[in-house]
Amino acid sequence: MFRYWLFVALTLALTALIGLATYRTARLLQHWRPDRNLLIMPAENVLRLTLIAACIGLGLLSGLEPEALGWVFTNWQTAMWQGIVWGGALAFVFYFATRWVHDRSGERFYSPVVLHAVVPRSRRELVGVAAAMAGVVLLEELLFRSLLLGGLAPLVPVGWLIVLAGAGFGLLHLPQGVWGIAGATVAGILLGSLWLSSGTILAPIIAHYVTNMAQIIQAMRMNEFTTPLDG
Repeated sequence: MFRYWLFVALTLALTALIGLATYRTARLLQHWRPDRNLLIMPAENVLRLTLIAACIGLGLLSGLEPEALGWVFTNWQTAMWQGIVWGGALAFVFYFATRWVHDRSGERFYSPVVLHAVVPRSRRELVGVAAAMAGVVLLEELLFRSLLLGGLAPLVPVGWLIVLAGAGFGLLHLPQGVWGIAGATVAGILLGSLWLSSGTILAPIIAHYVTNMAQIIQAMRMNEFTTPLDG
């Protein structure tokens, strides 16, 4: 019992720590433009891998069965297709919704400050971003789906957890404005629902990755939120 409560305390502490760090980084980006893509900075990726290892360690500490955390991959083909379909649909809806909000309100309800820092400015950089995005998605899904949903399910009804985790995920996007919060909250709830219905973390991982990469590639192709490289 002590082991499980230690897991709960450390998971909530890690969530708060990541939330604070993400918020402060996004706030910093409002008045500072990095000279290279944030996603491919070596220090960022080392930290991300460390946090992924911490999430896996917390899952093992919980003492829960792998099924409870969604760490099962028996029907991986189905999960992959579910993820691709859900991810494509989310990318389609959020891209046009964001365009609609941005065209009518400018940056009043949506700020592309974070997107400025992660959209590749060349095809070569896109390869690095695609690789780094896998780590970003894995970390977020381990934390917000496996640990906060599966790990806390013995204490709180999973339906409530999906909503609460989705809201927390949305608040991480506070510097992106009202639409950033709303869109991320909806995405978090939908990914939580996909985790619950599929029974595996693989489906939301793929959906999340497809959504993020589709948005990044579209922004890069349209050259909407970035500037061309010199030469």
